[in-house]
Amino acid sequence: TDLTQLQADLDEWLVYYNLRRTHQGKMCCGRTPMDTLLDGKRIWAEKNLGSN
Repeated sequence: TDLTQLQADLDEWLVYYNLRRTHQGKMCCGRTPMDTLLDGKRIWAEKNLGSN
């Protein structure tokens, strides 16, 4: 159906948007949004574990 195809196209676009395309934003520095998120979580965890 049209709705099924629309969902498949959206799912494909989200994978590209979050996992494949690089971003030039201030915090991304040419990384993908997912790479930026995972690096931030790792850094946050290291800072919080180190302060206890």
